[in-house]
Amino acid sequence: MNPLIAADAERAQAAATALSVNVNKVAQLRNARHLGIPSVVKAATLCLQAGADGITVHPRPDERHIRAHDVHDLAALLRGWPRADYNIEGNPFHNLMPFIRAVRPRQATFVPDGEGQFTSDHGWDLAADGERLRPLIDECRALGVRVSLFMDPEPAAMAAARALGVDRVELYTEPYAAAHGGAGQGAQLARFAAAAAAAQAQGLGVNAGHDLNRANLADFLRAVPGVLEVSIGHALIADALELGLPETVREYQRCIRAAYAPTR
Repeated sequence: MNPLIAADAERAQAAATALSVNVNKVAQLRNARHLGIPSVVKAATLCLQAGADGITVHPRPDERHIRAHDVHDLAALLRGWPRADYNIEGNPFHNLMPFIRAVRPRQATFVPDGEGQFTSDHGWDLAADGERLRPLIDECRALGVRVSLFMDPEPAAMAAARALGVDRVELYTEPYAAAHGGAGQGAQLARFAAAAAAAQAQGLGVNAGHDLNRANLADFLRAVPGVLEVSIGHALIADALELGLPETVREYQRCIRAAYAPTR
């Protein structure tokens, strides 16, 4: 069996969701001065020591947070953590592919960001971009890199994602986060659950990310079964200003465990 597929099957059987910590905001704070602090590698080390399952970076072309040397420094760190996933995300039509070729992370997440985009705010339009993505997906898989596509929660799009040969999709969760605690929460959860089920029916693994936090994470995972990984950055780093990085990682892992705890 393909080792990437086997790892996904093992994760699903364990009924647990992996926590990947996005360290972009650590780099953004460091870049405000020329002192080299805080250290992105040290922050990632603290997260892993506290129980994070992986590290995510999104190196944008303008290097406003993660810079090229960070990608390589973190790759060196993660070689000492073989059970942790290294996830490099970004637009494969911009600056992503040279990093993938150089460091061969466990996972590449393709995100359709514009070069000057403030933050990720939509998934791929596969009718428009699918054929351009196909050779890059093939290249990643030939390198032994798992490929995930950043997608809106649209069940009808999952067959097209599967046809391109990707391993996973990452559901863009900002619409759920914006609705959490309000009248629209149930409808959004139903929407995401349907998209996840459609992806899983196609044999795709399901990741999720964007604006997930301690308040909304467990509710999401209870309603959307089988999520293999959540990637969390902004909220987690903000929480760490109050709690410290190790305790914050442990808090997020508690949220994940709470989602899987038996209900009475």
